[in-house]
Amino acid sequence: MEDFWLERTELLIKKSNLEKLRNKHVLIIGLGGIGSFAAEFIARSGINQITLIDGDVFDVTNKNRQLTALNSTIGKNKASVLADRIKDISSDIKINVLQEFVVPERVWEILEQYKPDIVLECIDSLSPKTEWIIACLRKKIKVITHLGAGGKMDPSKVKVSSLDVTHNCKLGHYLKKRLKSKGVSCKKVRAVFSEELQNKNALKLTNGLNFKKSYYGTNSYMPALFGLFGAAEAIRYLLLDKK
Repeated sequence: MEDFWLERTELLIKKSNLEKLRNKHVLIIGLGGIGSFAAEFIARSGINQITLIDGDVFDVTNKNRQLTALNSTIGKNKASVLADRIKDISSDIKINVLQEFVVPERVWEILEQYKPDIVLECIDSLSPKTEWIIACLRKKIKVITHLGAGGKMDPSKVKVSSLDVTHNCKLGHYLKKRLKSKGVSCKKVRAVFSEELQNKNALKLTNGLNFKKSYYGTNSYMPALFGLFGAAEAIRYLLLDKK
């Protein structure tokens, strides 16, 4: 049996709330700069079941912002590496690992199979991002979306709100437009975003693979801060034990 590594968590939130967290299941889709840190904070909170999803492998450009991007992990799958790290925190945590780029139609199958209590959506591609939000709302699963951390530098501007009032984010703008076109209320979705204007000169276009047409330059701390805010929002929600 492991040493009681959650002693200080229990001191803060009390035994009954720690037991509540132990019985929850968090699904995290997208394990880059935001998702990798969010997953670590979730794991260290006492959550006892986590589903990790990412089909990507590490390359050297990930090292400036992704928790598990190291010289030793280049070329390895992000979900698998993060699962090993979390198991090294606590061998008791149940981890489901999906090494795949989830196409929109697969979202519904995954939610039906794994039935998480909450989803942390940490991807930056519009089509699958939209599908995750719609599927979670239809299945009455709490979802927290994370908007663009790229092209931004000021940590004091990061906020959590309902998606409908987010601003100064190109990804958020197009996401809201896409959801509204499908008749989905953005007021029902919690979002992590930054009020800071994006640096337009930090944008680079891509070849469009895996639904991604462009990306902004990113620093070391902004994605981590987005992941922290999302994990904190999720933990507070789960402690309320809402159905």
